[in-house]
Amino acid sequence: MARRKTGEAVSGWVIVDKPAGPTSSDVVNRVRRLFNARKAGHAGTLDPLATGILPVALGEATKTVPFIIDAAKGYRFTICFGTATSTDDAEGEIVARSDVRPAAAAIEAVLPAFRGPIEQVPPAFSAIRIDGERAYARARAGETVEMKARAVTIHEIRLLGLPDTDHAELEILCSKGTYVRSLARDLARALGTVGHVSALRRTRHGPFGEAAAIPLDKLCALGHIAPAPGLGAHLLPLETALDDIPALAVSGDDAARLKQGQGVLLRGRDAPILSGSVLATHRGDPVALTEYEKGELRPVRVFNLV
Repeated sequence: MARRKTGEAVSGWVIVDKPAGPTSSDVVNRVRRLFNARKAGHAGTLDPLATGILPVALGEATKTVPFIIDAAKGYRFTICFGTATSTDDAEGEIVARSDVRPAAAAIEAVLPAFRGPIEQVPPAFSAIRIDGERAYARARAGETVEMKARAVTIHEIRLLGLPDTDHAELEILCSKGTYVRSLARDLARALGTVGHVSALRRTRHGPFGEAAAIPLDKLCALGHIAPAPGLGAHLLPLETALDDIPALAVSGDDAARLKQGQGVLLRGRDAPILSGSVLATHRGDPVALTEYEKGELRPVRVFNLV
């Protein structure tokens, strides 16, 4: 017997301002229950101690998650100089100390070396899989974990200020796969000292910024009001995640073909000049994510919106 789906067919994005404490999965589960959605997912893990932008996809919006995962991210973070930890953040055990405290001029001088494409070794306490097992599981078991360097890109990096001699606040815009903890560790080393991340906030994730986010406690408060019309105001259309993808309006017949997994030919003098990923729409509603090649739209992800 087929298992009956529970919850409602709710689709869209909820941009949560995550507080310190809960895991990203905790936040997703809370949002799913608030909206009584059948399925939910997020577009990039935030550590429990981190705060800021956590885009949560509900229903059919989960099919657009890969486009957000690949997007650039913005962070504000604080480096605490003088102590290195096993996790490269404030949760770990202290593994090294230094009396060196860099001045603002010294920090500014090393920042250019961290702009653009760089090689970065992820923290041993990370979710990267090694032979099928999470690196953090091995590290917690006491194993010496050898992490391989990965290519990432720091699009922008700037020093915001030094609150005191032990701390520096910075802001970055970076590619997917960038570990801020590794960046803080490597910056400290380049300055002849050691350090770790003592505060971290994600300020942007792809098209989603702080202005679009709602704090988790406020979202939960709205959910406890019956009825809860306020929740819907924070549910963004699934196509919000596809701002960088061209959209193409198709006829009702072509929309039906795409929904059935069939390709649609767009040839002739009036054929659009497109290539790669295209969002097919009908009467303003998303129909499918497609690939356009040689005059044909081929459905990749079909949206089943009620």
